[in-house]
Formats: sequence, C-alpha cells, structure tokens
Amino acid sequence: MAYTALYRKFRPITFGEMVGQEHITRTLKNQIIAGRVGHAYLFNGGRGTGKTSAAKVLARAINCLNSKDGEPCNECEICKAAINGSLTDIVEMDAASNNGVDDIRQIRDEVNFLPTKAKYRVYIIDEVHMLSTGAFNALLKTLEEPPEHVKFILATTEPQKLPATILSRCQRFDFKKISEEDIEKRLEIVCKESNIEITKEALKIISQLAEGAMRDALSILERCLQDGDTKIEEEKVKDLVGIPKFTYINNLTKAIVEKNTDNALNSIDEILKEGKDLQNVLWELIKYIRDILLYKTSKNASIYSKEEIKEIEVISKIVEKDRLLSIIYELSDLENEMKKTTQKIILFQVSVLKLCNKNINYNKDNQNSNEVFQNIDNKQIDQLKNKIIELENKINKIASNNEVVINKKQQNVENYPRYLENSENKTEDKNLETKPKIQQMKTIKVGEGVNSWGKIVSDLKQEGKIMLYTNLLNSQANEINDMTVGISFPKGLTSFGKTILQKSENINELEKRVSMEFGKPMKIKIIEQNVKIEKNKTETNNLENLVQDLDLPFNIIEE
Repeated sequence: MAYTALYRKFRPITFGEMVGQEHITRTLKNQIIAGRVGHAYLFNGGRGTGKTSAAKVLARAINCLNSKDGEPCNECEICKAAINGSLTDIVEMDAASNNGVDDIRQIRDEVNFLPTKAKYRVYIIDEVHMLSTGAFNALLKTLEEPPEHVKFILATTEPQKLPATILSRCQRFDFKKISEEDIEKRLEIVCKESNIEITKEALKIISQLAEGAMRDALSILERCLQDGDTKIEEEKVKDLVGIPKFTYINNLTKAIVEKNTDNALNSIDEILKEGKDLQNVLWELIKYIRDILLYKTSKNASIYSKEEIKEIEVISKIVEKDRLLSIIYELSDLENEMKKTTQKIILFQVSVLKLCNKNINYNKDNQNSNEVFQNIDNKQIDQLKNKIIELENKINKIASNNEVVINKKQQNVENYPRYLENSENKTEDKNLETKPKIQQMKTIKVGEGVNSWGKIVSDLKQEGKIMLYTNLLNSQANEINDMTVGISFPKGLTSFGKTILQKSENINELEKRVSMEFGKPMKIKIIEQNVKIEKNKTETNNLENLVQDLDLPFNIIEE
C-alpha cells in the first residue's frame, strides 16, 4: 500500500474535525440546514488553515443523501465517490497551472449540463488569484448568474489580487491562523491514533514553528518520524529544524545584556559549529528576549522548566525594560537586513557586537558617532557644550529674522486682493504664474504636555545624537490625541531643522522613544511655524471643535 502523508491522511472530512475555524463552519452548517446555500464562495486565508478542506466538506455536504445537522455522512454513495475522487460532479481545479482563458471557457461550457449523479455540480478553484485577466473576465458572467445546479468555491491566499468584480459576486469567508493551543490538541489526537510518543515540550515547539498552519505542523511531525523512531522529544525537534539549544541562546543573551563581546563571539561560534541556521537562531533570540521582558513584567514563564526560569530570572535582574525593548527593535531590523544579504554570518556578528558595545549608537545615520565621543576628555566636553549654545543662539536669530520676512510677505498678500479688484484685465491676472497664493492659517488643538519630553531630548544628547538633539532644543511636546504627539517650536524652526526632523529615520527614532514612554504605539507630528496651536478647554469645546472640523450641523440645547 502506498504511503500517505500525515496532512492528507488526517485531512478533516467533516466540519466538526476542522480546527480553529468555528466561526466559518458554524455559518456554513446553518446555511446547509436552512437550505440557503450560496452560488459562489470565496475562502481566503493563510497556508494550511483549512480552505481546501472546508471546500471539499462543503461540496460533499450539499450533495450528501443523508446529511445531518449540516454535516456530510461520508457513508452514502455520493460521499464515498467524492472522497475517493471518482465523482465527476465535484471538479477541483488548480488555477496556478490552469490559469488561461481556455480553461475557464471549458468550465463555462460544462455548467450548462446537468450533474450525472449528485444534486449540484461543484467547481473548487484553488489559488484563484493566479488566473489571468482574460480568465477572470470569462468567469464573470457565469459566476454572477450560474445555473441552479452549479456552485463555485474559490480559494486563495491573496484576495487583494482578485478583481473587485469577482469579490462582489462571492460570499467571502476569512480563515484565521490557528492558535498554538488548537494545534497542540490536534497533534495529540494525531499522535494517539498513529501510536506516536511525544512530549509536551515537543508539541509546544512544533505548534510554535507551525505559525498558525495546521498542515505545517503535521509536516514537521512527519519529518520527526523519518528515522523510524516513534518517540519524539524536544531536542529531536530542535535538531531537525535547526533550532539551537536553550543553553546557547541563554549564553548569547546574557553576553549581550552584560555587554561582554568575547562571550558573545564565543557563543556565536558554538552555534555555527553546530550547523544551526542563523535565521532560526535570530528568531529564537528575539523570542527569548521577549519572554524575559514578559517575565520581568508579569513573572510569567510557563513554557520554561524550573532550571530555565532561574536563568531567566538572573538576566531579568541585571537589565532594564527599556534596554530589552531596544534590543528587540534592533534584532527585528537585523532580521529584515539579513534577508537582503548573502553575508549573513558577518552581518549577524557585527550587529551583536554593536549591541554589546556600551558606546554604540543604534541610529543608522550616526553609526560612527561612538568613535567621536569615545575618547573625549572633560575639557573637550565643555568646549562642545559652548559650541552647542552658540549654535542655538544663531538658530534662534535666524528664526526671528525669518519671522520678519514672513510678516512682510503676508502684508503683500493682504494687499493683493485689492489690486485684483481694481484691475481691468482680471482674466489675464488669473493666469499669472507669479500670483501669490493666499492660505488660511491652520489651527491644531493640543492637549496635555508630555512630561517626559525633556528627558527624551536629553537622552538623545547622552547617546550622541547631537544633530537631532540640537534641533529639538526649546521644543514642546503635547498630546494631539490618544495616538499622536505634536512637537511644536515656540521660537521657530529653520528650514534646515525641518529637513533634519522630517527624515524617516529620525521620525522613527522619536516615535520609538515616545511609544516606550507611553507604553503603546504613538505617532509623531511636527507642528510647523505657520500653524496656530490652541489648547483644548472643556468637553463641550472639544465636541464643538470636532463638529467644526467635520463641518457638521450641531446645536447645544441647554435645559
């Protein structure tokens, strides 16, 4: 007998066997019971979440001779023929390899014929987003008004690639990623039926590696059985997929936290000697540091053993939350950069060394700033402070001069409409390219000031981000709303300063620091010089301002 892969052997044959998609299976069963089955469905979701399985179950359920509670019986003639693939009334088509106009025209011609055995002729089109534009156009009319005996079930991982005309003709169901708990439960059932001995730790690792895809989980489980041993432990799974041991990850994390470059390099060498994949190492490192942060916050580390928790506790006592967050940010950036280079080992080693170096500045635009400040004595620091103060005075002087120039321009603009009214040739003046533009001053309403703004700015100076620090001197930060902080400049902002502050890397740096202070994601808005700032006063005023901004009719009735 031919060998059958686990994900095919344990494919769900009823809605009840499907894992993690109860919101979809419940709706489909109710439609079948009520006799309100649609003519076209679109199943959308990530890989291995059950789209094709649900389509097959639905196709059998609507044709089943003994359907009960919306489920196929899988015992009648129709169900058995559908399961073994001999029923010609259920057609499965792979749009990745059959994506031309002729393939869809063949379907369009076939729909006019009645089913041979079943009640409905069902077309399951997988990876439907791969169809060509001509194929989609050929499918449109048939999909909108098919004969009563025809049903369409489309499945895709990328619904954004489908034309809106196709989407509007289908009932759409979004399949979500399956939770780790549901994957564990399903794997336990599979292992029990297959006489496989597996530890709870191994189940947890497989469910995490699956990333919400049941098929991936079964594939990893099957790889663990290739040596003929039906006993699966944690170390076996880690060795198979290239995940380093806990000891290696713990040692590397500890070296980074303690800023010990020698230990960090030695840990990397040990990992490389084991032949581990650096992407998996980085994934484990980020996850481990996140778990340390969670343990430091909530003392929760249920997935680790007692010995491992002791190691986590040691690290959590010698590192601050802000540093853990900063390390996670840097490692996440490293993960993206490693996808673009062939020199992964060098990039990984250099990035870890940066994290270990006390004087390293993590801003990409100032990568060499540590070299500037590494050997500066107190006298040089004082000189640098004096230069900064001198630069501030020059910036303020330039800003005040700019205000005078702006005011003169505004006076000319105010006089311009009168000139227009007295002009005899108004049609020619409308086309003048030199005509000044008249703009109304925009008003931004702000709330409470950010108390920690002074500390955020001073931290920039301490970390060597002098350019960013200099341009934020004398700035103010206020909450615009619960997701945005506005930065204003009472003494003015030069065009050069505006250019510096609006750089994406500087905005990201400020957003990261403000988010850490607020404990939630926050956005930064630079409030320019020609914008009027107004403080919110009362709840009534807030409501009036909102209505005025939205241009809505609004009256306050006092009783």
